[in-house]
Amino acid sequence: MSSQSWNGKHITVAGLGVSGVSAARALAGLGARVTVVDGGDSQVLRERAATLQEQGITVRLGDADTLPEGTGLVVTSPGWKPESPLFAAAAAAGVDVVGDVEIAWLLRDEKSAPWLAVTGTNGKTTTVQMLASILEAAGLRTAAVGNIGTPIIDVVLGEQEYDVLAVELSSYQLHWAPSLRAHSAAVLNLAPDHLDWHGSMRAYAADKGRIYEGNTIACVYNVEDPRTEHLVREADVEEGCRAIGFTLGAPGPSMLGVVDGLLVDRAFVENRHQQAQELAEVSDITPPAPHNIANALAAAALARAFGVEAAAVRDGLRAFRPDAHRIAHVADVDGVAYVDDSKATNTHAAQASLAAYGSIVWIAGGLAKGATFDELVTASAPRLRGAVLIGADRALIREALARHAPDVPVVDLERTDTGAMAAAVQEAARLARPGDTVLMAPACASMDMFTNYNKRGEAFAEAVRALAAGRTAAE
Repeated sequence: MSSQSWNGKHITVAGLGVSGVSAARALAGLGARVTVVDGGDSQVLRERAATLQEQGITVRLGDADTLPEGTGLVVTSPGWKPESPLFAAAAAAGVDVVGDVEIAWLLRDEKSAPWLAVTGTNGKTTTVQMLASILEAAGLRTAAVGNIGTPIIDVVLGEQEYDVLAVELSSYQLHWAPSLRAHSAAVLNLAPDHLDWHGSMRAYAADKGRIYEGNTIACVYNVEDPRTEHLVREADVEEGCRAIGFTLGAPGPSMLGVVDGLLVDRAFVENRHQQAQELAEVSDITPPAPHNIANALAAAALARAFGVEAAAVRDGLRAFRPDAHRIAHVADVDGVAYVDDSKATNTHAAQASLAAYGSIVWIAGGLAKGATFDELVTASAPRLRGAVLIGADRALIREALARHAPDVPVVDLERTDTGAMAAAVQEAARLARPGDTVLMAPACASMDMFTNYNKRGEAFAEAVRALAAGRTAAE
């Protein structure tokens, strides 16, 4: 779409967060008349508003319900719920609502890089970063963008040229991006999450499935999660687009999988019914936990769909290092490993993390966001030596443990002060034995006690280092 299509168009941007600011600046730079609305009125928002106003952008704080007069299009930030009063007013006025990803897609031209897109309940960021590392190893100009932190509008309109983009997309972003048509895309997994936003699991899955619409080369799905394959079957794709599965077991034709410690490809080879291509060793993946191997297989499938050679898959996976607070080994103290997976903010992520270790003292709890824990505890009970519970909704986990793992010792910490995490680590150390893993995989959000999951992970790591220092001093 040419820049002339935006000139003089009155556009309302909902939300003054990172994506909202990016969209407002980009659209104003294309000649649109932009108004930004946000229900908040904090000092941070006022400072952002002042910066935008200097660029001729109108900002309205403290009122996010009323549609500005003359609005011809609403561009929403990802987190705004579909039933927001602003969107109801837009619908009544016959005004479309789209997201920043949709705008980025519409702003592309014939020179723009194709998108390799990733979504799923868990593992999106890691998979996109792995994919970018593989693409870079293949000598391609690429970037990891989207929900991963860099607003995709900024990349599309930037001066840097790319060969291909690795794009992380949330269910929110996909809901508001009807025109998106990726080169190839993957849905990693599906588990109940953000149901308060989507309204139902069916609606949540449908929004995830939008990522497959119009794919041209490959729709990558998780063989162990049949719901992802169902989404492929439901998608309207370009003729010739293939369904490519990934599995932690031996792959069938048109799949990637694992055989004798090797990642192998039976999808992008000449004779996939009889041959397989070795891509990498499981030991090339850091950490080689089952869910992380699955992430690597999905990234490899997307890279292979783009024509990347096997050697680049190996080199990219070897070079990749995960972000902090994602199943990160902090230290060994008295023969016990301490692992920070603060990013495990829902039960699906926590179950994947717990499955990676044999004997665990589990630190869990926080804001449950409506989750239940019976399935998680039932699956993990044989691995649990003990549990230390923190946070506002810890009683839900305690009750699930009482029902499904009554013999597991449980410490219920009522503290919510800054020393609570140190106390949790001390209690976990008391329960642990040499060879055990103390795993903080909370299965809950962090905002009851911490600013975000990063701060929670930092508090855990600090407490572990203090424990190690205390043991060393005592020797």
